[in-house]
Amino acid sequence: MARVFLFIMDGFGIGGAPDAAAFGDEGANTFTHVAEREKLHIPHLSALGLGTAAALISGKDVLGSPVSGLWGAAREVSRGKDTITGHWEIAGVPLDRDWGYFPHTVPAFPQALIDGIVSRCNLPGLLCMAHASGTEVIEQFGEEHMRTGKPIAYTSADSVLQIAAHEEHFGLQRLYDVCQVARDLTYDLNIGRIIARPFVGETAQTFERTGHRKDYSVLPPHPTLLNRLSEAGHDIIAVGKIGDIYAHSGTGREVKVAGFETLMETTAREMPALKDGGFLMVNFVNFDTDYGHRRDVPGYARALEQFDRWLATPLSLLQPGDRLILTADHGNDPSWKGTDHSREQVPVLCTGPGLATGSIGRRESFADIGQSIAKYLGIAPLAAGTAFGL
Repeated sequence: MARVFLFIMDGFGIGGAPDAAAFGDEGANTFTHVAEREKLHIPHLSALGLGTAAALISGKDVLGSPVSGLWGAAREVSRGKDTITGHWEIAGVPLDRDWGYFPHTVPAFPQALIDGIVSRCNLPGLLCMAHASGTEVIEQFGEEHMRTGKPIAYTSADSVLQIAAHEEHFGLQRLYDVCQVARDLTYDLNIGRIIARPFVGETAQTFERTGHRKDYSVLPPHPTLLNRLSEAGHDIIAVGKIGDIYAHSGTGREVKVAGFETLMETTAREMPALKDGGFLMVNFVNFDTDYGHRRDVPGYARALEQFDRWLATPLSLLQPGDRLILTADHGNDPSWKGTDHSREQVPVLCTGPGLATGSIGRRESFADIGQSIAKYLGIAPLAAGTAFGL
């Protein structure tokens, strides 16, 4: 049996990328800063080489534990530090061009875009229309949204337009319809994602976002690892928001769930169902959304410990020939300034029955991960990346 399980720890960097200063992130280090501020007990991640991988970047092993399997670090060559850019590069498609971004003005969006969304969706207007934190913007504008029927539109340092609306007062499907219109109107602006952000509650103190988030991404410009595996007839299971990230192209059987515990439970349940030669990919988004963006260092630490305890289950499910790879798509240092992602290198930790122990060093592209999986599962080489042996 030869199967590959790829776990993406969303927003889990291990130290600044060589070009971090160009992104305003020189000095950011998600893992090390969390470990220095909170006492961590993560024996499984330690044994897989997280500390030694981080030491490749920072020069400091804050765990100091024995290592099994393959361990290393990877830098991103694409010009971005967002989710889809990182995921696409992991799957063998680095981007050689910049996304479109919205300026730090109020409104941040072109008037033609605002008018187009309002007129085509028959809306009384839009609220916020600026760079904002997703949780804070709902607290600030949620009650006005309920009174007026105007959706809350905002952006961030990523190439994204997010639209928040109340699931009951505005309607979930209506929110999705508005986001689809926004998607159609932003292709020419080269915006990477439109994100529907539904919430519930009746007051600013009780508003909370729900698990019905939906992303509207553009298609990757070239075939990804998932496309190539799908074309070759391999079984693919995409858990969590993977389908949205790849615009549902080549993503096989999608299992869309939300919530940290649910993601872990679902992943463990789906692992035995993956067929020989199959590929399961999952994004653990809560590191990023619940703790990184909210600058919650203690919460991030506790999530790492919870994830580490759960890792005992997927590790026990690995069969001879299986490979489990843990990595990340970007950093999101909860001790850092602002509330945006941080431009960091990421860990690459590989394990499985019979896999040799050793360092794969510093990889020059996230694409090395996808290329290695392609080689291991016996399909033609991807257009980018250099394989390491699995």
